[in-house]
Amino acid sequence: MNEKSLRVLEFNKIIDMLKEKASSSLGLKYIEKLMPSSDFEDVKYMLEETNEAQAIYLKRGITGLSGIHDIEDKVKRANIGASLDAGSLIMVADTLRAARTLKNNLSSSDEEDFNYPIIQSMSNSLYVYRDIEDAIYNAIVSEIEVSDNASSTLRDLRRRIVQKNQSIRSKLNSIITSTTYQKYLQDAIISVRGDRFVVPVKAEYRSQVTGIVHDQSSTGATLFIEPMSIVEMNNELRKLRLDEKEEIERILAELSAMIGEVSEDIISNQEILGRLDFAFAKGKLSVQMRAVSPELNEDKYINIKKGRHPLLDKDKVVPNSVYLGRDFHTLVITGPNTGGKTVTIKTVGLFALMTQSGLHIPADFGSSMCIYDNIFADIGDEQSIEQSLSTFSSHMTNIVSILSEVTADSLVIFDELGAGTDPIEGAALAIAILEDVNMAGAKCIATTHYSEIKNYALTKPGVENAAVEFDLETLSPTYRLLIGVPGKSNAFEISKKLGLSDYVITRAKEFINTDNIELEDVLQNVEKNRIKAEEERLEAEKLKAQIERLKIEYDEKLEKLANQKEKLIEQAKSEAFRITRQAKEEVDFIIKELRRLEDERASKEKNQQIEDLRKELSKSMGALQPTVKSMIVPKVTTKEIKNLSAGDEVKVITLNQQGTVVSVDEKKKEAVVQLGIMKMNLPFKSLQKSKKDAKTTVTKTTRSIIKSKSGNVKSEVDLRGMNLEEAIMEVDKYLDDAYVAGLESVTIIHGIGTGVLKSGLQDILKRHKHVKSQRPGQYGEGGAGVTMITLK
Repeated sequence: MNEKSLRVLEFNKIIDMLKEKASSSLGLKYIEKLMPSSDFEDVKYMLEETNEAQAIYLKRGITGLSGIHDIEDKVKRANIGASLDAGSLIMVADTLRAARTLKNNLSSSDEEDFNYPIIQSMSNSLYVYRDIEDAIYNAIVSEIEVSDNASSTLRDLRRRIVQKNQSIRSKLNSIITSTTYQKYLQDAIISVRGDRFVVPVKAEYRSQVTGIVHDQSSTGATLFIEPMSIVEMNNELRKLRLDEKEEIERILAELSAMIGEVSEDIISNQEILGRLDFAFAKGKLSVQMRAVSPELNEDKYINIKKGRHPLLDKDKVVPNSVYLGRDFHTLVITGPNTGGKTVTIKTVGLFALMTQSGLHIPADFGSSMCIYDNIFADIGDEQSIEQSLSTFSSHMTNIVSILSEVTADSLVIFDELGAGTDPIEGAALAIAILEDVNMAGAKCIATTHYSEIKNYALTKPGVENAAVEFDLETLSPTYRLLIGVPGKSNAFEISKKLGLSDYVITRAKEFINTDNIELEDVLQNVEKNRIKAEEERLEAEKLKAQIERLKIEYDEKLEKLANQKEKLIEQAKSEAFRITRQAKEEVDFIIKELRRLEDERASKEKNQQIEDLRKELSKSMGALQPTVKSMIVPKVTTKEIKNLSAGDEVKVITLNQQGTVVSVDEKKKEAVVQLGIMKMNLPFKSLQKSKKDAKTTVTKTTRSIIKSKSGNVKSEVDLRGMNLEEAIMEVDKYLDDAYVAGLESVTIIHGIGTGVLKSGLQDILKRHKHVKSQRPGQYGEGGAGVTMITLK
């Protein structure tokens, strides 16, 4: 990628922002090496990596990257047998803990949708050594202190050192407090010189105190003497301290050896942790900039929707939409100074560099970017006093270099093309440069003040004008980009607003060709009308979509209500039929009893009257009995079966029975179906195709049980007064009967009570093979005293 372009587009400032998001020096190494790529697959992978890191960061926040250190050199030293100090071992343990925490935090979870293959493939490759981690933390307290828990030997040595210290101090205390020695001592204190205990003795009494002189005061008046009575004790203390030091060195060496044995795995962890830190830095930067992942295309066009320059305040910058590469390959932006032209072209160039570096761009969703082999930019005044180059010469030197390297897959950005020389020559040269870039097939975006270039863009196919908007009322730019219309300098309008006399402005207009100005005015009005019409069209489409959505919801509710109404009517008929049938059975029983009692005396006429009454009762029940159609055709609208032929295996939906098609009547949409020994003429709506290997054999006994259960099983069971064990047995038997009877939903009545029965039943129902779902009763159904069950 062109280094000058990276500099003038300020890509280094994006890198600096990214560095602030890194958690360790491991991630910084990857950030410092980050450069835009021209390979489509590489860019796609890098963007997906950023997508996953951003999503994880938003979902789970901090992922455990703190505590990571660059320990590669320390691990390599341990690998060759060197002993690491306590501080280095703590850094290794911290890094191992961070790797373990990160791996756990990024592991898949059954409780939530957490699937990020790129990030998780890296985290799953991390090695975890909890034993080494625990051993180091158990043995080392800080960077300079080894714990007593490191070994039993060390604990014993330190205990003995404390005891020896106390013995020496006790002995010295008896010396300095004795009346014999008090007159010889400068002060009644115990001091230490060279890790040996001493007492301060007046110089003139040196011969009175036997011992070893270790030091004297600056005046020579005091000698620090180790009394002979404690020399051996001091020797023993020194020996204990040497043993302690030796034991500490042994412990450090042992821990270092453990690290050396897995050095390759830890170094592998270092690389993965660096990659993860780098990825999450990209994700954090995306969140900070309120950025999105651009859609990548291979058609060499860009479509930035409401893009914001990432280096400007995101709450104040005016977003702009820019597109290039489809309807036109060159975009010429004109307008007043400080209107936002340079910011716009820098935004386009910087977005291209960020995309090709795998970074998100601060724009709206739906923005699309492509991959360029190189991005060239000529922006700003880079005149060089040392090289005796003027502004124009500096620009031309850079442009010459660009034109020699540009290809059909390049993006070229020019700021104030042709500026710094004679306007007529500069305009002609600018047009020629744009033509040369066009011939190379590259995409180009340029800013200018020249009217000739505006006219060139109006007449040249593939070249489009754009303008930065200027508010004449406030005499300030709005920073909005208007594509499709040339900009105006607005010099006359600004001068008039500032108080310049009308006759001066009129006089000035006589010296220029007003045709171009009038044309620009017309084009600006047309563009404003077009923008307004586009906004109204988008609003109309939004309203249309809302209306269509509301209509679909309304139709669904109507259909649902119709189905519920029909279902309620059928349920009412079924309940009425059940009550009447029960009454009929009671009447039949009474009639049988009457016949039995009056068998001998009953006349033929009386029997006939009784029979007539029975027939009349049966006839009255006929109106309440559900129709065959209502029992066969599903209540809920289902998709009608198609392409049915003789021999097909089908399922009768409402009866939940398998059968074989005997014949088909396409006109009537009906089929004759063999169900066991029965043949039934059924509509297509009541049938559903089934796999041939899913045949169900219905025996005569099974059919008799189903027939018996369907008539006798109630839609509810009352368990009140039972204990939990009795209730479970009763519910299990009842659900078996209800399932065989084909009931869709049933009610379990358990009452409220202490809640033990309700809680125990709900646990059983969750695991029951016939239960599809359960819910508490609502108002009108029995409330908290019942549980509503939906069967499979």
